[in-house]
Amino acid sequence: MRRLLFRAFGLTFLAERWIRRRFTTAGLLALGATAAAAVVGLDTNRTLAYQAFTFLVALLTVAMAASLSFRGRFSVRRLLPHFATAGELLAYRVVIRNETARVQAGLTLMDETADPRPAFEELLRAREPGEERRNWFDRTVGYPRWMWLIGRNQRAWIPEVPLPALSPRGDGEARVEIVPLRRGPLRLMAVTLARSDPLGLFRARVTVSAPQSVLVLPRRYPVPALALPGPRKYQQGGVALAASVGDSEEFVALRDYRPGDPVRRIHWKSWARSGRPVVKEFQDEFFVRHALVLDTFAAPEEGARFEEAVSVAASFACAAPTQDALLDLMFVGAEAYCFTAGRGLAHTDRMLEILACVEPATGLSFRALRDAVMERHASLSGCICVLLGWDDERRDLVGRLGALGVPALVLVIGDGAGAPEQETDGAAAVHWLQVGRIAEGLQRL
Repeated sequence: MRRLLFRAFGLTFLAERWIRRRFTTAGLLALGATAAAAVVGLDTNRTLAYQAFTFLVALLTVAMAASLSFRGRFSVRRLLPHFATAGELLAYRVVIRNETARVQAGLTLMDETADPRPAFEELLRAREPGEERRNWFDRTVGYPRWMWLIGRNQRAWIPEVPLPALSPRGDGEARVEIVPLRRGPLRLMAVTLARSDPLGLFRARVTVSAPQSVLVLPRRYPVPALALPGPRKYQQGGVALAASVGDSEEFVALRDYRPGDPVRRIHWKSWARSGRPVVKEFQDEFFVRHALVLDTFAAPEEGARFEEAVSVAASFACAAPTQDALLDLMFVGAEAYCFTAGRGLAHTDRMLEILACVEPATGLSFRALRDAVMERHASLSGCICVLLGWDDERRDLVGRLGALGVPALVLVIGDGAGAPEQETDGAAAVHWLQVGRIAEGLQRL
C-alpha cells in the first residue's frame, strides 16, 4: 500500500510540474476555466457553460498543435563559479548556440536542477518537524511528509530568463541569478529552451542535457574578534605539520658532533671545511593549536538546528586566525574525522568545502567524538565546541577538557525559548544560540 501511495505521489508531482512548465499564465487560466466549465456544464439543458467548455478545449487544442512546429537544435555551455554560498546571490552565464539555419526568437531559458523527489526508503525514514501534531490520516498517508521532503531536496529555485533572438548558427547569452537554499552540491542537469505558441497559451520545449554542479558553502555569520585562551603547546613534528610529512624541528645552529647524534643531522659541508664532524642543532617547535568540535549527532527532526550548527562552525573556521596557529575541525560522520588547517597546511576554503558536505552521524554514539577529542588533548591550546544539546554526555566532554587544562568555548544551538543566553558549567562558559537568532547571539559573545 505504501509503495502504491509513493508511486501516486510521484506521478502527481510529475503531472503538476508538466502543467506548470508547459502552460503559460494565460494557458493556466484557460485550463482552469475549462475545468470549471466542464463541471458547471454537465446539465446542458440548464446552462450554456458547455459552449464555453467546447470553445476553450478547441482553443487549447489549437495552441498545443501549433507548438509542434518548434524544432530547434541548440547547444549550451554554463560558466559557473567554483563555489556559492547558501542564502547569497549566485549569478552565472549560459551561452546558447543556435545550430539551425533559421532565426530563433521569443525563447525563454529554464535551467533544470536534479529531481527533488525522495526515494521510497527516505520517505519511510524521514520525520517531518511537527508531524506528531498532524491528524491520523495525514500521518498514515504521508503526503505532507512527501511535500516537506520535496521542499528540503529542492536546493534552489531558478527563474525563467528571456533570451535575445538567436541568429542562424549564432550564439546568445543569458545571465541567470539564483539564491541557493541549502549547502551542499547544487546539481544542474539540463537547460530547457521554451517558446510559446502564437496564442500565448502553450509552450513548446527543447531540453539539452548539460550536467554540471557547483558546491554551495554553508551560510556564515559575523563573529566578533575573540582572543581564544590557551598557551602554546609542543607539536609533534614541529613545522613539518605545515610543510611536509614526517618529524622535524626548527633549525637553531651548528655545533660539534657528540656521540649518539644521528647521522642524518651531520652538516657535510661544514665537516668538509673544518675537518671535524659538525651537526645541525634543532629546537622543538611550540605554537597554538585549537580544535573546532562540531556535534553531528542530530535526530531527524533536528535538521534546522543541525544546519545552524554547521553554519556556526563555518563562521568560526573563517574567523579563527590560522596564519600562526593550527585549527583542527573535528566531527563524526560514518567515522570520526579530523581536518587541520593553518600554518600553510591547508586553507580555510578547504574546511568550508568539508563543512558543505557534512551529514548527521549515523551508527555511532557521542562517545566517538569525545574519544577523538581526548586523543588530541595534549597538543590543544583550546577548544571551540558547537553542540546540539547540553546533556550528560556533552557536559562530560567539556568537563574532561577543563580537568585537563584545555579551555573551551561552548556554544549550544537551541530551538526554543527558555534557555539562558549564558551559563557557567565548571570552568567553561556555555553560550546558548537560538535558531533564527544566531547572528544576534554570536554578537553577544
